[in-house]
Amino acid sequence: MMAAPPTGMAGILILFMMLALGVPIGVALGIVGVGGTILVLGMEPGLIKAGVVIFDTMTRYELGTLPLFLLVAHLCFSADASRDLFDAAARLLGHRRGGLALASIGGCATFGAVNGSSLATAATVGLVALPEMRSRGYSDSLATGTLAAGGTLGPLIPPSGALIVFGIIAEQSIGTLFTAALLPALTQMLLYMGAIAILVRFRPETAPPTPRASWRARFQGIARVTDLLLLIVVMISGIALGWFTPSEAASIGCVGALLISLRRGRLNRHSLFKALEETLRTSGMITLIIVGALMFSVFISITGITGAIGAFLEGLHAGPTVTMLAIAAILLVLGSVLDGLALMLLTTPILLPIVVGLHLSPIWFGIFLVRAMEIGFVHPPIGMNLYVIHGIAPDVPLSRIFRGVVPFLIADLFHLLLIIMVPASVMFLPDLLAR
Repeated sequence: MMAAPPTGMAGILILFMMLALGVPIGVALGIVGVGGTILVLGMEPGLIKAGVVIFDTMTRYELGTLPLFLLVAHLCFSADASRDLFDAAARLLGHRRGGLALASIGGCATFGAVNGSSLATAATVGLVALPEMRSRGYSDSLATGTLAAGGTLGPLIPPSGALIVFGIIAEQSIGTLFTAALLPALTQMLLYMGAIAILVRFRPETAPPTPRASWRARFQGIARVTDLLLLIVVMISGIALGWFTPSEAASIGCVGALLISLRRGRLNRHSLFKALEETLRTSGMITLIIVGALMFSVFISITGITGAIGAFLEGLHAGPTVTMLAIAAILLVLGSVLDGLALMLLTTPILLPIVVGLHLSPIWFGIFLVRAMEIGFVHPPIGMNLYVIHGIAPDVPLSRIFRGVVPFLIADLFHLLLIIMVPASVMFLPDLLAR
């Protein structure tokens, strides 16, 4: 078979068909990648190339970072991290109009720093926060929309599994990606809180005020999460300041999470084995996806489809801003029908060379891509976070949940535009620390 762009397009179509049939993303990527490489290069060269990719991937030092951070998250689960984090935020902000919604955003951000998964953050914080908000008179649309959107903060807040995967695929520094994500994560959280403040100002009946907690109760709530917050700060600041590598930070996090679970009386044989089991299962799945994605990127590169798309964009004679706006539109369309991680794995091999050709930073592109793919979690028709929240509150119609997320979706689109128009909003901290 000829190594030409139509061959690559045929492979992409086959991949979409396999995904539509329910084939796991890692398996589908691997089959299309290996099969296409063999058809283009021949049996022996294709198999040798596949073997080299698998060996290089499995022996990469950075790959050990992911299961360690996953273990930190699962150990914190056993310590009731989500309930304590939301409770502390609710005591601080709950008395304000819309305060429980603001607390939910804060809880999602803090829990996302431990967990890093959009779906897990929405589900875990939602189980705690949704009954609280509904019992205190919050409208279903505001409560569900807040939690669905808040879950998307997780993958942007270090230590993030999505950023680790991108760093491995794109061969970029994971520590620099973590540093670059800090300001965008903070900006996104503030935009969500701004959306809530505007909404409750014009529609105060959606979020009645609740009784003010005493300062004693507030300090008690903060005291219960001080150990978790300290662990997060140590990991993130240590990476950003160069005190230790992401792998060393993950190791420190594991020890800290074990001590926290032990101090809280939550560490036992059952909880430890469950945390290890869940970590191994998730790590194995992600490793399979990474290997498949790298094989798929090899196939895409040898068919020349990246060069063809790049030539097409160059033929438009558009500048970097217009080109990135067009790429953002493509990602948002694909994100409405694809899982976020699948979107990253499918598009990174195609788009990254184009972005580098525009003299834009791969680090910046990683943050841009993660933000774009997370919008897909609250974007119709898939919007998996919306279905997660619907599973928690099945009596709330999906149409009401979709309406509730619209203000946050507007904030997401504004934030994505900000990242494109002001690249310094991403690169300020990495550039500052590199001096």
